Amino acid sequence: MPLTQRPKALLFDVFGTCVDWRKTVTEALTAAAKGAGETTKNADFWATFAQSWRNSYLTFTKSLAAANGSIPFKTVDEHHLDSLRELLSEHGLGSLLSDSQTVDLSLIWHRLDPWTDIVDGLAALNKAGLITVTLTNGNMSLIEDMVKHSGMPFSQIFSAELFNSYKPNPKIYLGAAERLGLKPEECAMVAAHLDDLVGARACGLKTVYVERRQEERHPELKDREGLVDVWVRESEEGFVEVARQLDSV
Repeated sequence: MPLTQRPKALLFDVFGTCVDWRKTVTEALTAAAKGAGETTKNADFWATFAQSWRNSYLTFTKSLAAANGSIPFKTVDEHHLDSLRELLSEHGLGSLLSDSQTVDLSLIWHRLDPWTDIVDGLAALNKAGLITVTLTNGNMSLIEDMVKHSGMPFSQIFSAELFNSYKPNPKIYLGAAERLGLKPEECAMVAAHLDDLVGARACGLKTVYVERRQEERHPELKDREGLVDVWVRESEEGFVEVARQLDSV
């Protein structure tokens, strides 16, 4: 369903869409273990560990979003620390790191590296007059640190924390549009995850799907008619291609 009118604002998912969390987190886990003298676990083990850590985050955010305020809000930073401690314990590694080392490692999500197209793509979108805004489940301090670390030139930084819930709760998408002073249909959600776009579409936002390696959790949604307005393939140049396609609208 191609766009007939260019959106005024682009709202960006961050984990996986803007940053390559797998590479950064796996390397940090491997280095921390080596520094602590753990030599029996190889890189494949830590890659699987990183995925388990990420999976716990997805379960956590979805359950809190579905609760719609019936359970206390908890930040992603708090979850990442609790989850890291649990995973280390489950693998018999609970005493591998000191408490301060564990806390520091849990904050690796503040220091994720971007995909190679991100900085140039965002710069092109900003130059074209579009408002570029993060709309991530990561808490504000996390995303502010990550944007600074990676040099991603977003116009504004929004977090689900501002709305006291997590995507795909409608209050996140609608709250972001309202905060920008725009109608939902004047905004587009940009994500590498089709389930995120399902939530955005249900709230009236336009959708931009940017394929990223290993990121799609629900490939069955690729056949859903009318879900995606702009589709950038993994073989294309990510956000640079988004800027090119929107420039033609």
